[in-house]
Amino acid sequence: MANTILVGAQWGDEGKGKIIDVLAERSDLIVRTAGGNNAGHTVFIGPKKFVLHLVPSGILWPGKQCVIGNGVVIDPVSLVDEIDGLIKLGVKVDGNLFISETAHLVMPYHRLLDEQRELRKGKNKLGTTKRGIGPAYGDKAARAGLRMVDLANPERFEALLHLRIKENNEVLKALGAKPLSFAKVHAAYRAAGDRLAPFIASTTVLLHEATRRGDEVLFEGAQGTFLDIDHGTYPFVTSSNTTAGGACTGSGVPPNRIDRVVGVMKAYTTRVGEGPLPTENAEIGDLLHAMGREFGATTGRARRCGWADSVVTRHAAMVNGIDDLAVTNVDGLDTVETIKVGIGYRRGQERYEYVPSDIQVLAECVPVYAEFPGWRTPTHGIKEWKKLPLKCRNYLKALAGLSDSKLKIVSVGPARDQTIFV
Repeated sequence: MANTILVGAQWGDEGKGKIIDVLAERSDLIVRTAGGNNAGHTVFIGPKKFVLHLVPSGILWPGKQCVIGNGVVIDPVSLVDEIDGLIKLGVKVDGNLFISETAHLVMPYHRLLDEQRELRKGKNKLGTTKRGIGPAYGDKAARAGLRMVDLANPERFEALLHLRIKENNEVLKALGAKPLSFAKVHAAYRAAGDRLAPFIASTTVLLHEATRRGDEVLFEGAQGTFLDIDHGTYPFVTSSNTTAGGACTGSGVPPNRIDRVVGVMKAYTTRVGEGPLPTENAEIGDLLHAMGREFGATTGRARRCGWADSVVTRHAAMVNGIDDLAVTNVDGLDTVETIKVGIGYRRGQERYEYVPSDIQVLAECVPVYAEFPGWRTPTHGIKEWKKLPLKCRNYLKALAGLSDSKLKIVSVGPARDQTIFV
């Protein structure tokens, strides 16, 4: 399969966890490169449902090596809970999971600051998960963060934590929040650090040696293109680079070792949180929610839903260099009579083929739609491309063409065997 970066081509929640799980079978190493436990990947294996937040989805395949890269921000206490939960479900983690020693830590004061900032924004809130991800990346950029390598050194961690707690308690008190207890934070993080110590490694070197051996590496995306801190719908974004370039900086693997980029999109569009969603449609949202679909894996929040938006996916293909396209949740449209696709935006006399960078301009854009006839028949049991209804195949080929990408994978349900290779 060669070295592959997998990215979300929309606002996250595109079903990447399922596609990663399918592609992981053909990979030797699976690497998570950005984000924190604000993201979630859901994987179904038989009757079992696995929800992963920090551990790469490849851990569910026996014998695969999984890496949490330097670009990830880690809540050590949550990571320990996630590892222990996987072990209880019979998943082998010891010897299969490696954590970058230079990954930054999410601390309790990051979560409190995240919460306080959202409260103060009121109606202008961003809709964060309040997991402290933004403040953790902020400390990383300000060179005030703590890293796994610090956590692995008890004396150094204690001294640094004293300073950080003292400094952040002053800020929290000024915001009207309750200050943190050094003793409680230190005890919890010291216990988590001791538990995680066997997993901490120089993962950049590990990955370098793997690529030199010719091992095949799959880089696991978190969230989606339009939540990227640089290329997304700023400020309604996350705090890391969720696009393909982030896989290199978040792992230490150089761009000349990458062979292809796979983009994942839903057969429609969703997002969680605030910000523009040009093709948002209440009718399709009601349909999907009534089917029990489109609730966040991390927060449980109902996702906002709309028609497929090829302006978004075309822009994502440009930014990421998407080679192959995976379209998921096709079966979610099985009952729809007429399916719409946004093929452009209009704002007054202006027409846009790519997403405007100015968020106010984007908020004023109205989608230009093309319509496609629905197939009105179940697809969840179909195993072959040629057996999909003709109208379904035509719709999927149109999505790929409008997105300037080559259709490679179609998903008609959450299970591994509900995957069609085109």
